[in-house]
Amino acid sequence: MSNPVDSKSPGGDPAEVEAHAAYVDHGADLDEKAMPAAYKADAIEAENAEHNMGVLEAVRLYPMASFWAFVMSTTIIMESYCVFLMGAFVAMDEFKNTFGVEDKDGNMQIEASWQSALQMGGPLGAIIGVCIAGPITSRIGYRWATIGGLMLLNAFIFVFYFANSLAVMFVSQLLEGVPWGIFIANAPAYCSEIVPIKLRAPATQMLQMFWAIGAIIVGGVCYVYESKLDPVAYRIPIALQWMFPTPLAILLYLAPESPWWLVRKGRLEEAAVSVRRLGRASVLTNIDESIAMMRRTIELEKTEKEPSYLELFKGTDTYRTLIVCGVYAAQNLTGNLIANQAVYFFRQAGIDSNLAFALGLITSALQTVFVMLSWILTSYLGRRTIYVWGSLINVCFLVALGIAGSVPKSTASSLAMASLGLIVSVGFTLGPAPASWVIIAETSAIRLRPLTTGIGRAAYYIVNIPCIFLATYMLNTTGVDLGGRCGYVWGATGFVCFVVSYFYLPEMKGRSFREIDILFKRRVPARQWKNTVIDINDDE
Repeated sequence: MSNPVDSKSPGGDPAEVEAHAAYVDHGADLDEKAMPAAYKADAIEAENAEHNMGVLEAVRLYPMASFWAFVMSTTIIMESYCVFLMGAFVAMDEFKNTFGVEDKDGNMQIEASWQSALQMGGPLGAIIGVCIAGPITSRIGYRWATIGGLMLLNAFIFVFYFANSLAVMFVSQLLEGVPWGIFIANAPAYCSEIVPIKLRAPATQMLQMFWAIGAIIVGGVCYVYESKLDPVAYRIPIALQWMFPTPLAILLYLAPESPWWLVRKGRLEEAAVSVRRLGRASVLTNIDESIAMMRRTIELEKTEKEPSYLELFKGTDTYRTLIVCGVYAAQNLTGNLIANQAVYFFRQAGIDSNLAFALGLITSALQTVFVMLSWILTSYLGRRTIYVWGSLINVCFLVALGIAGSVPKSTASSLAMASLGLIVSVGFTLGPAPASWVIIAETSAIRLRPLTTGIGRAAYYIVNIPCIFLATYMLNTTGVDLGGRCGYVWGATGFVCFVVSYFYLPEMKGRSFREIDILFKRRVPARQWKNTVIDINDDE
């Protein structure tokens, strides 16, 4: 996508510009048989226009691209809602009285093993979802793959709602995880492909915002129902999951397919229609040039073979795959699990039930605000800067949390642990979390993107599952009951993530997909990307 004004046009007079645009022959741009040299000039014009476009100008010219990215990002609410719901249930008195056992102090608790199982059921199912999402999306497109996942989720919510034992709830989470995997594999890729360069950061970071919004909805619902003394306390929050899938499926049916996916499939005319729908039709005059830019980039990656998982681990694609997998996996190791179990963490820190749920709601609201602030930071300071140094700052707060948990138990230490837990949860959404979505969306090769985002999210879940067991075991009174001292553990793992990202994570701010391809193929060291210049005429 590019600036609507043809930069080869002779002047600022609208009539003259329009006449010039009509005169220039863009026939090769949509000709499937045209050689790359025939449309290279138009591709260069489109890429230059995107580089010169400001953030506000991009929003003005492509309002519908921003809207459809917003819609696709909303699918993340479903996973977020259920993840935080299970975290809230294990802290809910009625849920514990129904399904729990007495601990050493005579209080009802969900056993650590079941607590871990309930929270790992979704990730286990999601591993299946992300693995099937890549091949399905490569074949039928982002829209239809996601719509299929939404319809599956509608059906699987019935199992969760009517579950009368922890075992059935575990199965329901396993089933719901499959469509979650499809959503999380497709959303960052789709969002990055339908917007101009300057909007890639905010478009993909909306995923983290909707993750926080899912937590806000859970926090509000559970705050209202947690005092109920009958099964309504947990049945209503489960039933509210049905408010998302069908409206989203209808909206996605109306959405345009990613023009990059259509170009990969050789459907150039449809891709042009898609670009027209994403932009402001009244001012777009060089849609064909945008298609030429996409064709030029895809030509760099051209191969006779269909995309396969094996390709992800060949040549420079191995490095790209490892970055995506590493950034995804690191989300579990830099304080994210404290954020996901915020209410339970507050309860274990000695905060009473009502205040714990209120703090959980405040945490989620602050996360939403901080994600919005991260749009500005990531757009202007860069992805690498925010991710690397944000990780280090989070490590410092995690160590401080460990220190607060090491002092004798008192009201002051409980409040200190709760405050630091809140800071870690909120700080994570200002630095590493939102930046990671942009990195994930930009790193992979265009033709391998559905597969790369899928395998990367699988890496997240593979690390997430043992971390859930570890986090639960560290916090639960039937486990080792570390409380705030868990900050030492997450601080150590977070520091390892900081060191690895410092040496191996490149800066992709302001780079077109063509430039990113070339930088990886030239094996430019990560810390040199920012200062490396790629000529606009380079195709290798």
